[in-house]
Amino acid sequence: MTLDNPSATLSNEELRGRLDGLTRLLDVTRSMAAEVDSTAMLESITRSARRALDCERASLFQYDPQTRELYTRFATELEIREIRHPVDLGVTGAVARCREIANIPDPTLDLRWQSGFDQKTGFHTRNILAAPLISQHDQSLLGVLECLNKRDRAFDRFDEQLVEAFSQHATAALDRVRILESARQRQAVEFSLNTAREIQQGFMPSNLPDVPGYELAMWWHPNEAIGGDYCDLIVREDELYLVIADVSGHGLGPSLLMASVRSALRALIIEHPTPDDLLTRLNMAVSPDLPEGKFVTIVVARLDLKTQRLEFSNAGHAPALHYLAATDAFDSLEATGVPLGVLETVDYPMGNDRTIEVDDLILFCTDGIVEVMNADDQTFGLDQLLAIVRQNRHRSMQEIVKEIATAVSNHFQGSNPSDDLTVIAAKRVN
Repeated sequence: MTLDNPSATLSNEELRGRLDGLTRLLDVTRSMAAEVDSTAMLESITRSARRALDCERASLFQYDPQTRELYTRFATELEIREIRHPVDLGVTGAVARCREIANIPDPTLDLRWQSGFDQKTGFHTRNILAAPLISQHDQSLLGVLECLNKRDRAFDRFDEQLVEAFSQHATAALDRVRILESARQRQAVEFSLNTAREIQQGFMPSNLPDVPGYELAMWWHPNEAIGGDYCDLIVREDELYLVIADVSGHGLGPSLLMASVRSALRALIIEHPTPDDLLTRLNMAVSPDLPEGKFVTIVVARLDLKTQRLEFSNAGHAPALHYLAATDAFDSLEATGVPLGVLETVDYPMGNDRTIEVDDLILFCTDGIVEVMNADDQTFGLDQLLAIVRQNRHRSMQEIVKEIATAVSNHFQGSNPSDDLTVIAAKRVN
């Protein structure tokens, strides 16, 4: 921006005043490079503007886009705590809306002027010079810099150029505040996501147990926002427990809730080993901690490694499948009760138990597997999942799960699916 050169007709006093104004502008320019505190920076700009323009008051109004209001972020003198008004009112509102400097030598003759502040405080506004603060980054409205009562005379063209220069400094300061706040928010979100990932990784099996006669496998691909998937393989004497669960929603909250579910389940399983009793008591334990509208789907299956009998209870979870190799057919482990958290007092009866024969598979997935979408808004689907198992039924369990993981990963776009993807499986090999 170029400031008008002082005219030869100006008096020595006026020339000194303009030189002082330019000097204060230069001081602000230098200080902005070193100042970190945004509040101190804006205060310095506002005070320097008042002195540079030789006026009685200067106020920096910030715009709140949520309420569509202008409010005093800083004022050199103010009889009340804050001035706040809708952007549709007053001279500052007009400057904000029109995004143009307003130089008003007599406010009483301007229809935009609101005299309420003067009446409330006893201050007498003789003239006004105000400039909009428009972001150079995205052209959004940030606020208005307003100066009141030029001493001895009205604001002139040089003052307009000077207030514009100060407004650009204020704009840069407010933009810096926005950038720093955005960075802090990103850091907070990143910290939350990293914390959630660590929590979730902590309750996923890091090493699969060695179970004679069975091959075990799992795959987990977390959603970018982190959800609440949980799976487990627990060996107790001659029993293998297969558990898979999903908390509704995404983020740190569901991950913390699932951590509670996991801890409660592992504690309760010692005294309540049957799936029906375990889920009933688990629901009683976690329901009080679930916020309204949140719930957990979970299936718990217990396999007797001596008799090969599998019994289960299912709190609204799918897919939970038993592949019968002899008939090349699938049998669902259907829900035997509502998800945890829907009702505080509810029973979870056993489903129909079954014998796991050689080459049979037990396959539990979270709903993200079958519901994940491709670019054409087509779901992966249960049929495709079943087809992969059938096509690879003679391969190892690890290879089958790898084929599922590859197919699902190829189906969705980008590096992260819309939901957590979790598979846990067991195959009887002898």
